[in-house]
Amino acid sequence: MFAGSCRRHIGFTDMPNQFTDDQLLIYANRVKGKVVVITGGASGIGRESAKLFAKHGSKVVIGDMNAVDGAAVAKAITKEGGEATFIKCDVTNWDEQVAMFERAIERFGTVDIVIPNAGINESEEVCWGNLKFVDGKPAEPQLLTVKVNLIGVLYTTHLAMYYMKLHRSPGAWKSLVIIGSMASWIGLFAAQQYTASKHAVLGLIRSLDPVVESENIRTACIHPWFTDTNILDWQLRTLVAGIPMTPLERVAGAIFRAATDPDPTTSGCAWLLPDDGPVLLLRKEDMREGVYDVLNKRVRRIMSFRSNVLLWLALFRDIGRVLRPVLVSGGIVGLATALYLRS
Repeated sequence: MFAGSCRRHIGFTDMPNQFTDDQLLIYANRVKGKVVVITGGASGIGRESAKLFAKHGSKVVIGDMNAVDGAAVAKAITKEGGEATFIKCDVTNWDEQVAMFERAIERFGTVDIVIPNAGINESEEVCWGNLKFVDGKPAEPQLLTVKVNLIGVLYTTHLAMYYMKLHRSPGAWKSLVIIGSMASWIGLFAAQQYTASKHAVLGLIRSLDPVVESENIRTACIHPWFTDTNILDWQLRTLVAGIPMTPLERVAGAIFRAATDPDPTTSGCAWLLPDDGPVLLLRKEDMREGVYDVLNKRVRRIMSFRSNVLLWLALFRDIGRVLRPVLVSGGIVGLATALYLRS
């Protein structure tokens, strides 16, 4: 109800370039026989995307550090009549990424769609402004989040540009769909590495698209709001409690539509999922002006709900602090009175 009210309040129903769940799959016939490489495909958005592409006839290569769950996803796809293979892959390891793409070539002969999906939440190894020290001097921060969310994506993208052109049929279309976040547009509190990495991958797509456009390679960046995946630890789940999350299936659908849309003008665009409503296509010209106005209205409404909740919690906390001495004193008096009356 809250999200629906939000969309009506800002005139969401009148906004152009919005897509319902059914519209995300209208080009499903285009992926039959296509070879899809997905990192982080053992769970969450990656798993849902792997299953969706396989359901419509794609051959899927899943790379993930979680060998048990990754193999289970591939097995489940095969059991349903699809084609899939799993390979253990740490996206921060160049050789393991090369091995993943080589698996695609060996098993299926080509690479058509690449989805650098692997990502992690803010690493606990770094807390900005709260330095760790070694021998009395500031210790070097461990930038694991940047390594996974940015360096890993750069590795995948670099290899995609090579392998998508290898054994390519004349006129064949290809797609690279990167997973950004609403943090590509806004600053998340206490998530500086994560925010920086997600800003960066948006910049990557914007700068890469003009280069590969003439080669019939589509690009896109998907920007979900909070989604119910393993990336949400208990602290984040507590923080966003009551806020509508983006359905996992809709994120996978947005990736699917971004990869398969035949319209060349939608290449290089951002696909936004800022709440539990329809997907928004942000065209390239809108990225240059007006985007923050569109998003700020949506995000400000959601974040004000969180702010109100935190304000009430702080109020109750402060009231408790004021009343605690009174309650304690009253309790002592009551207990003494009861003991006196019993005696």
